[in-house]
Amino acid sequence: MGAGHAHPLYLARGSRIHRLAPEVKIVAVLLFTIVVVLTPPQRLAAFAGYLALVVVLAAVARVPALWLLKRATIELPFVLLAVTLPFFGHGERVDWLGMSLSVDGLHGAWNIVAKGTLGVLASLLLAATTTMRDLLHGLDRLRVPPVFTQIATFMLRYLDVLAEDARRMRIARLSRGYDPRFLWQARAFAVGLGSLFLRSYERGERVYLAMVSRGYAGRMPSMNDRRAPAGEWAAAATLPLLSIGIAALA
Repeated sequence: MGAGHAHPLYLARGSRIHRLAPEVKIVAVLLFTIVVVLTPPQRLAAFAGYLALVVVLAAVARVPALWLLKRATIELPFVLLAVTLPFFGHGERVDWLGMSLSVDGLHGAWNIVAKGTLGVLASLLLAATTTMRDLLHGLDRLRVPPVFTQIATFMLRYLDVLAEDARRMRIARLSRGYDPRFLWQARAFAVGLGSLFLRSYERGERVYLAMVSRGYAGRMPSMNDRRAPAGEWAAAATLPLLSIGIAALA
């Protein structure tokens, strides 16, 4: 339970970005994303500059480009939605390869794809250079309401336990002839899901009572109280400041 809880997106590379305090990285990525979102879609040069910044950061953090591209496919549903906008948009239209496309739809599709891709890449870089435990510590230092960080902490700590419980219940169903290919056997799955919920709820109550009996008062003790020095804040500020400069020049 006291492990670092390195999530599947974390890459242990030991780069300078990895060694930065988590709160400075969270703030830097947040400000960068805000600048990207506020940039008008017509400023193509600005988006090219933002992408160059992300590429440089990935190189400094030693995060492989192929690794980023594979995990960036999480935005494919939004890309597919954006592709439909030029066909169903209103207003002025242009002909391209025998197709009538809406100008407003083209701008909207580009806006979604460009800004969504940059946001996803920046978030992946944050996840690749920061463990989940450090992310929670960073949010706590940024004065995020404790109820959110506590819920995330408990979810992180017991996610593997719940997954193992679900796996054992599935094996038990299969040993009793359960076959998920048949629709009429969905009742067994629903019953198992309800049982897993009740079991998890009861475990949570027992854990909470045990914590209260040991002095828990609504806030988990921090094992690392190191505050980010001014130098790390200055280094992290490079990303949003450069993005603001790119937006201004574009």
